[in-house]
Amino acid sequence: MLMLDPFRQLDRLAEQVLGTVAHPAAMPMDAWRDGDDYIFALDLPGVDVSSIDLGVDRNVLTVSAERKDPAGEGTEMVVSERPRGVFSRQLILGDAMDTEKMTADYDAGVLTLRIPVAAQAKPRKIDIEVKGGQQRQIDAA
Repeated sequence: MLMLDPFRQLDRLAEQVLGTVAHPAAMPMDAWRDGDDYIFALDLPGVDVSSIDLGVDRNVLTVSAERKDPAGEGTEMVVSERPRGVFSRQLILGDAMDTEKMTADYDAGVLTLRIPVAAQAKPRKIDIEVKGGQQRQIDAA
């Protein structure tokens, strides 16, 4: 027989709703820049890809997903530690990101977003025309 501590059950419920430092309630994420791309990796284990929704409004990226209850109706849960329901996270993106060319893929429970650096944010060379027919280039950065 499985014995459960009712106070531990309350602690687990609070952790699922509020999260902890080690296990936040929101989607854990890593983000980095790789060359001309920003990459975001969000952990969504056990989430069906059809429940993931991505949207961009101005410079705010919203990611939402749903993890459904694995137990069927009429089933008595003995232990319920895995968070379920609808999760959402918003990321404020800088003007340097080209959201029109953003790509997303989902593999092994990880949603990976790749957003290229916008062309206007990349360093570039500017030609300087010198009177007398000579030209010279300088960095615009």
